[in-house]
Amino acid sequence: MVLTTVDSDTIYPEPTFRDRWVSSSHGRVFTRTWETPHLRSDVPIVLFHDSLGCVDLWRSFPAALCAATQRRVIAYDRLGYGRSDACLAPPLLSFIDDEPAVNFAALRDAFQLTRFIALGHSVGGCMAVHCAGEYAEQCLGLITIAAQTFNESRTRRGIEVAQAAFQMPEQFAKLEKYHGEKAHWVLHAWTDTWLHPAFEHWSLIPALERVNCPTLVLHGEKDEYGSHRQPERIARYTGGPAHCEILPGIGHVPHREAEAEVVQLTSQFIARLGL
Repeated sequence: MVLTTVDSDTIYPEPTFRDRWVSSSHGRVFTRTWETPHLRSDVPIVLFHDSLGCVDLWRSFPAALCAATQRRVIAYDRLGYGRSDACLAPPLLSFIDDEPAVNFAALRDAFQLTRFIALGHSVGGCMAVHCAGEYAEQCLGLITIAAQTFNESRTRRGIEVAQAAFQMPEQFAKLEKYHGEKAHWVLHAWTDTWLHPAFEHWSLIPALERVNCPTLVLHGEKDEYGSHRQPERIARYTGGPAHCEILPGIGHVPHREAEAEVVQLTSQFIARLGL
């Protein structure tokens, strides 16, 4: 049996994971759950992935978070991504606002989530905000990592640079590795939406004002898709207490670039919730 040290006094077994497909009205949603035999609480952490992400692209972060918090960690691929069923139509411009009633609703019902902590990266952070507001009585804590609150010029420039890079076969192959035949849909769902003229004035502020649980806001100092104005707005407009951390020297993927630091900050935040 592999063991992992959580603190100076206690050693727990390495987290194990279990895969499950959840039925929704538009197809099957792939989920993965990490847990240990010694869970401290029945309140799980739900992960919301970014625009090009999926369960596998969280890499070692969910297991590390599970080990540190001794809580179940649940991640899922939105429809069209990873191992979930494909989508034929492009996403609506309201796709962020719609997440609580689409993929997350199916996951919430299947796992009977009466209480949860929401953690999202990039656009997944925006979706976590919407779910925290929609299910205000059930969401007991919110963590955003590199989330956006508005479509600033830095966001669009970063997407344009990435869009050009993915024209190179070796770069596009990285998407195909995780999304298979859905890779073209995934790329266009990201670029075509965020660069659409009608999406230029999108704002997360109305959703933030519906959130009443404590919030931890994490953002990399060198995030190529969002300035410091993004996390500052999250902390300012959320309806509950919020704490913001700017991570020095870190870009758009803090949980991969500085996993140990993000796990520690997240674990400390969750411990303060007293759940």
